[in-house]
Amino acid sequence: MTAVVKALEKLTNARSVEELWDIHTRQMATYGFDRLMYGYTRYRTSTGLGDPQDWVLLSTQSHEYMKVFFDEGLYYHAPMLRWALANDGACSWRWMLDMNRVDNLTTSELRVMEFNKSMDVTAGYTVSFRSISERTKGAIALTAKAGLTQDAVEQVWAKHGDDIIVMNNVMHLKLLTLPYSGERHLTKRQREVLQWVGDGKTTQDIALLLGLTAATVEKHLRLAREALDVETTAQAVLKAAFYNQMFVIDADL
Repeated sequence: MTAVVKALEKLTNARSVEELWDIHTRQMATYGFDRLMYGYTRYRTSTGLGDPQDWVLLSTQSHEYMKVFFDEGLYYHAPMLRWALANDGACSWRWMLDMNRVDNLTTSELRVMEFNKSMDVTAGYTVSFRSISERTKGAIALTAKAGLTQDAVEQVWAKHGDDIIVMNNVMHLKLLTLPYSGERHLTKRQREVLQWVGDGKTTQDIALLLGLTAATVEKHLRLAREALDVETTAQAVLKAAFYNQMFVIDADL
């Protein structure tokens, strides 16, 4: 069994997002990419990426980096994010360092590049995952170790690029099958009542099945809607299903 196959086996057998991310970040570090940032949304529109609280966002960048990059909205103007939203596949960061392109960058985009330079985020690759829906998009930024040049990264990519792309694709696809709560955390009882709604049960049915009053069932449904930030129970069922929070064996979200 080759090293790549062993890595893929570990990824496919991961039982949680945390375990998957740990395996993947360790593997990418062996190629010189020690700072990773993964994002996925199911709520993309023509004007935005949806509520950040609904994103799957994983990162090994420093707290200081993430605070500025996301809390101050720099991500919105990041040149590589713009590339990822319009393309699939892998792209060298040399793309944004091209002089003709730099001359055409906006003031906001240049600010992002200056901030990245100040944080030693200067060399790497971005992988944009293929979507089957206009509403979804996922991508990962692979930042090289501080001090590595883009030329050094290109040498690594020339030798291992195909393996790296496959491992990132498998990580992404596996993640989509795992429970993820993010900022939208449901209690066990809230998941339970949503599951019964998903099975077509009425409030009275659920009350009888769980030994609760109808009013208590309605309370749990209301709290689930609030936790998921939706207006209707149907939307709550859909969003909980999106993040694999329903019908999960031994879920402990």
